[in-house]
Amino acid sequence: MTPEDRIHALGIWQGPIEIVPITGGITNRNYLVRDHAVRRVVRLGEDIPVHHINRQNELAASQAAHAAGLSPAVIHHAPGVLVLDYIESKALTPEDIRHPEMLERVIPLVRACHHDIAREFRGAAAIFWVFHVIRDYIANLEAANSRYRQLFPNLLAKAEWLEAAGGPFEIAFGHNDMLAANFLDDGKRLWLIDWDYAGFNTPLFDLGGLASNNEFSEAAERSMLEAYYRVPLTEDLWRRYQAMKCASLLRETLWSMVSEIHSTIDFDYAGYTAENLARFERAYDAFEQDR
Repeated sequence: MTPEDRIHALGIWQGPIEIVPITGGITNRNYLVRDHAVRRVVRLGEDIPVHHINRQNELAASQAAHAAGLSPAVIHHAPGVLVLDYIESKALTPEDIRHPEMLERVIPLVRACHHDIAREFRGAAAIFWVFHVIRDYIANLEAANSRYRQLFPNLLAKAEWLEAAGGPFEIAFGHNDMLAANFLDDGKRLWLIDWDYAGFNTPLFDLGGLASNNEFSEAAERSMLEAYYRVPLTEDLWRRYQAMKCASLLRETLWSMVSEIHSTIDFDYAGYTAENLARFERAYDAFEQDR
C-alpha cells in the first residue's frame, strides 16, 4: 500500500483530500493533508529499534506535550500513523535560533518541556541515556561490519570519559532532538514538535544539542545556560555542559553511521556523518583543552 493509500484509508476525512509531502523528515514520511474542512499533518513511521524509536512512546509524549501546551493536538493514531493538528507556522532555521531575541523565546519552551511534560505523561515512559545509545549504536555497527569500525575503540573511550565528566546528573523529561526545524513559530508563540526520541534524560543533553545543532558561539552558549538556570554560570556547570554537548555530537554522528546502513529515506547520510564527526572532534578537542 502506498503512503497515499494509507492516508486515504484512515477514514477520518470529510470529502476528497489533497496530500502534499512535507520535506525534511529523516525518520518519518510526513504529509500535509487537506479535506474540505481542515488541514492535518500525517506522520507515517514504524518502530525503528536500531534507533530506539518506539511509536507508542512517541504517541504518549506527543499527547503529554499537547496537554502541557507545547505541541499540536493528536487528532488520530493507528499503528505506524500519527495525525496531528496543523499549525500555520514557520519552522525555524539555525540562523533564526542563533538570534538573541529568538533564543530568549526558545529557552522557556525548552524549560517547560523539562518541567511540565512529565506531569502529563501517562503510561510507561522511556529513558534516553545518551551513553547507552552510543554503546548500543557502536555494537550494532560492529555487528554490521561498518566501514567506520576502526574508529570505534577511540570513540568508546571518549564516551566513557564524557560520561564520567558529565555528572552529577539532573533528570528531567527530554525532547532529545533539538533541531531547529522542530521549533515552529506561528507569529505569536513557539511550538515544539517531533517526539521520536522523547524520554527522561539530563537537561544538559537538550541544551548541548540545541547549541551544537545550531552552531552557537561560546558567548551564546554561556548566555543560554544562564538564561535556562537563572543563575550565574559556574565553571562546574560549564564543564558538565561541554561534556554533554560532545556526547550529543557523538550520538548524532553514530546515528548517521547507523542510518547509512539501515535507512531507506533518500538523504546524504555519509555527508552528514562526516560533518558531525568533524564537529564532534572539534568540540572534544576544546573540551580536553579546558581540563
